[in-house]
Amino acid sequence: MTGTLLSIGHGYSAQALEPLLLPRGWTIIGTTRNADKAHAMAARGVTPLIWPGTPLPLAQATHVLTSVAPRQDDPVLAAHGDQIASATHLRWVGYLSTIGIYGDHQGAWVDEDTVPNAVSARARARVNAETAWQDICARAGVRLHIFRLAGIYGPGRGPIAKLREGRAQRVVKPGQYFSRIHQADIGQALDRAIHSDIGNRVYNLCDDHPAPPQDVLACAARLAGMPVPPEIPFEDADLTPMARSFYADSKRVRNDRIKRDLGVELLYPDYESGLRAILDAEG
Repeated sequence: MTGTLLSIGHGYSAQALEPLLLPRGWTIIGTTRNADKAHAMAARGVTPLIWPGTPLPLAQATHVLTSVAPRQDDPVLAAHGDQIASATHLRWVGYLSTIGIYGDHQGAWVDEDTVPNAVSARARARVNAETAWQDICARAGVRLHIFRLAGIYGPGRGPIAKLREGRAQRVVKPGQYFSRIHQADIGQALDRAIHSDIGNRVYNLCDDHPAPPQDVLACAARLAGMPVPPEIPFEDADLTPMARSFYADSKRVRNDRIKRDLGVELLYPDYESGLRAILDAEG
């Protein structure tokens, strides 16, 4: 199967689809706000589109993936909701959400059937956006897959990059667990969902081994041959309000559904294998 993917907000996660779809003859139309990023997209074989500012070419698309974060409302639906609701020709819509919608579970396990318990305004906006996309796609009769992403890392992004940039803090908050997902595993899960015949579904995208963040940073430093940063108690850490807000939630996220439904075999089932792969790719 080939088609045309309209990738709205074509950023780091969505770019993982490029090496999977483009060689098979797919067209990817990627939106960005930035002219330099548009030029870089074109160099990789993606058709760039400056948006907002240009109408979305929904009539050309067979598949839609949106990575645009909501504010109070979802910006894509605010601008194009009626068009999407009438786009009955679409074969698939994917919405990239976040595991932040589950809220704090004090390190306990959650899965896709766990009732959202969003506390922050940012997470509540995600819950509302998920509901809005479900309503719109139901009106259009288009299957929708919602992907709740854990912390994203990969080449150029994550603990190794922070260490090299001198931004890494080994913050310790007792009982804190984070889940994470490598960029390449995001790509393969999205690819399998696009090519599946599975109806409306919600999927967690995370690896098999949630871990305290200080353990991940220490592993990254050892693998990269860099000094392990000293531990800093959470109360004393110099964190932005955004970074500090992530520590309000502690949970371990299950990924059984992507394996069972989509047949995903994670390329990087734990953070050490993912970090090693980043370093190996750099030579």
